[in-house]
Amino acid sequence: MVAQNSRRDLLTASLILTLSLFPITEANSEGDALHTFRQSLSDPDNVLQSWDSTLVNPCTWFHITCNQHNQVTRLDLGNSNLSGHLVPELEKLEHLQYLELYKNKIQGTIPSELANLKSLISLDLYNNNLTGKIPSSLGKLKSLVFLRLNENRLTGPIPRELTAISSLKVVNVSGNDLCGTIPVEGPFEHIPLQNFENNLRLEGPELMGLASYDTNCT
Repeated sequence: MVAQNSRRDLLTASLILTLSLFPITEANSEGDALHTFRQSLSDPDNVLQSWDSTLVNPCTWFHITCNQHNQVTRLDLGNSNLSGHLVPELEKLEHLQYLELYKNKIQGTIPSELANLKSLISLDLYNNNLTGKIPSSLGKLKSLVFLRLNENRLTGPIPRELTAISSLKVVNVSGNDLCGTIPVEGPFEHIPLQNFENNLRLEGPELMGLASYDTNCT
């Protein structure tokens, strides 16, 4: 009986230790992702000075907001004079709700891996130097409310996968080099046309069945 109780106590202690280490492991994963992102950026104004990769928890860093479980929920780096590029590792911020990187000088493409941020509410990348296509995988962001990609150098059609995001309330892709037609289905029915302007090859609104959605894209 004593041996059985000792074995039970040992298993209980092991379980407690495992559970107590879990938030630290998760914080390390998020910290590693943010450190990788920092390494990809040029930061002349030292706004990322507090991002110390030796700290276990990134919740102590400036411009980072966490929930009560020490999980990163906001990344607020708008108008911070940053240049560089986005990194696929940002997908490790599994509880991220707000990705605010507007009014910087970030270039390169939008990683398709951002579609794995299942809790994302706001994706604000406007006023940067982003190129390439809007990833169709962003249609998986079923909690997304705000999608602002205006004033970049994005090309290609507006992915029709975005029309399946019922939560989407604000879309702005003006001031790019998008082509094709403007969607009219789902949430796009209520998006004002000015949010698509200054895309010289973009036509619309789409006339269902009369024009290919990727017209002018060749």
